[in-house]
Amino acid sequence: MDTRPPKSTRIIPCDECPLCRNDSFRNFEGNELSYISGFKRGELVAEGGSTIYVEGSNSPHLYTVISGWGFRYKTLEDGRRQILNYVLPGDFLGLQGSLLTEMMHSVEALSDILLCVFERDRLFDLFKEQPGLGFDITWLGAREEQMLDEHLLSVGRRSALERASYLLAFIYERAKLVGLFRKSAVITPLTQQHVADTLGLSLVHTNKTLRKLQSRGVIAWKDAGFVIKDIDALMKIAGWEGLPEGKRRFI
Repeated sequence: MDTRPPKSTRIIPCDECPLCRNDSFRNFEGNELSYISGFKRGELVAEGGSTIYVEGSNSPHLYTVISGWGFRYKTLEDGRRQILNYVLPGDFLGLQGSLLTEMMHSVEALSDILLCVFERDRLFDLFKEQPGLGFDITWLGAREEQMLDEHLLSVGRRSALERASYLLAFIYERAKLVGLFRKSAVITPLTQQHVADTLGLSLVHTNKTLRKLQSRGVIAWKDAGFVIKDIDALMKIAGWEGLPEGKRRFI
């Protein structure tokens, strides 16, 4: 595990933030953007494979993901890993550590990630001075809980084939909304090990399950990624209706 800290990088004016130019996210109102500009402390780059938060740590920073993606996870003492959810642009990181003193999970970068940095000890000021932005943070926490509910249902009650279909459809839908796909719907650098650690299956069982999906023509996989060939078929196999409609909130 790479535990090198993220690297400092340039300052991006808030009115030039890629998230503000993405139609999937809601528009700021009144003086919210100028407030966020003062609340923000810059950007950091976390290289793919590096650790952004370590379970049990107490970081002074909160982050919004501007670009790239990663995952949240927990580990047992013997090193076995459970991936809890995936981190994509617009996601807010570190709230758990702000409210519970220390992080109860770790966060790792899958690709290079550009992070917008905020100071944790100023979070309460934001709630007092900008209740609308405070609601956005509450919305983000509720949305994360909603996704974890669906993931728990999937691990607990869906078959292996349904679980894999749900996971790939879920990541595809989220990535498409935030513009991670450019020329084709390739989920990369996701590996079969990541899938196994998310689904709670052995790597052998995961490989067999993914081969079944590939034989049906709904996915194809490369060395470190998956090509989604038929999203409707994936959703049908999973028995999943997709993400709720509406603009996403972020800070």
